[in-house]
Amino acid sequence: MSRSVTASCHCGAVRIRATLRGDHLLPSRCTCSFCRRRQAGNVSADLGSLEILSGESALRLYQFGSQTAAHYFCGTCGIYTHHKRRSDPTEIGINIGCIDGAEPWQFEPMPWNDGINHPSDASD
Repeated sequence: MSRSVTASCHCGAVRIRATLRGDHLLPSRCTCSFCRRRQAGNVSADLGSLEILSGESALRLYQFGSQTAAHYFCGTCGIYTHHKRRSDPTEIGINIGCIDGAEPWQFEPMPWNDGINHPSDASD
């Protein structure tokens, strides 16, 4: 079974919908340099299910390092809404704080994913 969720930034300019991997919210966090500073928990969804419902022109892109992950945020209010994962390019991560009806403090402690030692960042 899968579950569709909608999410939005703080000002409401950006609204997205996507289908979660699995039927429930299993948030996690990443330890990469960007995610540590951002401190947002996220849930996994299928990249192919992502719909930009509104605000596509308001979305801004940030990439760094390997340029594999694509982090999107609202250019008006600055809130990170979602990102394309470098660990699995068929997935996106959705900021749980942006998901309609979800409250980040309702979840068990979130596991940390090792983004510091990601193989895409290893030097040859």
